[in-house]
Amino acid sequence: MKTTSYRLDRFISKHSEFSLSDVRLLVAQRRIRVDGQAATSVQQKVTQFTQVQLDDHCLQNNQAIYLLLNKPRGYVSATKDSKHPTLLDLIEHPQKESLHIAGRLDLNTTGVVLLSNDGAWTRKISLPESHLAKTYEVRVAKPLNADYVKVFQQGIYFAYEDITTQPAQLEILTDFTAKLTLIEGKYHQVKRMFGYFQNEVLALHRSAVGHIGLGELKLGESRLLTPDEVIIPFHSS
Repeated sequence: MKTTSYRLDRFISKHSEFSLSDVRLLVAQRRIRVDGQAATSVQQKVTQFTQVQLDDHCLQNNQAIYLLLNKPRGYVSATKDSKHPTLLDLIEHPQKESLHIAGRLDLNTTGVVLLSNDGAWTRKISLPESHLAKTYEVRVAKPLNADYVKVFQQGIYFAYEDITTQPAQLEILTDFTAKLTLIEGKYHQVKRMFGYFQNEVLALHRSAVGHIGLGELKLGESRLLTPDEVIIPFHSS
């Protein structure tokens, strides 16, 4: 979902009886307030989350929503589905229908899912170029060894896409469990990486995206992100 912006004069003319040419006078008369301050130019940018007031009338006061969900098994990462319950079925928020998903998880994968009505933010979360780390807890069918760590760090070639995965950090916890940190999210990437060793992934749980972790949030529960969590340090390299 793309975040659209308008010039202030176009926004006012669209949401009131005033024409484009009228807005310059309205600004001069200090009759328009943008985010609580008197407008200074007809060229000011207005996004979907800009508060705009004309005289005593509020023309727009949308709030950006940033939400963390601990996804259980059996729910699809979609807003609508004819066969399975969706993530929105788990969320109690009056504006949940406006949310879209940043970084989907498979039906039976659990853990961190981020949702927002801020299209620019969710795009940054999802872009491979952001190099935003995703941390997973993995349980597999066959014992792990040091060869996995070396190969994951080197990258694994996926013939179908003709690509090699970015270096990934694998920490073996027990013979059958590990913590994996990726900076990308190819199709079924974790399962395919372990598939290189013919080792089936039995359980997959995303425990963090960047610095956003689940904490005490239980499966099926959600909460709003804190202001610090919303500000994510994206890296271009």
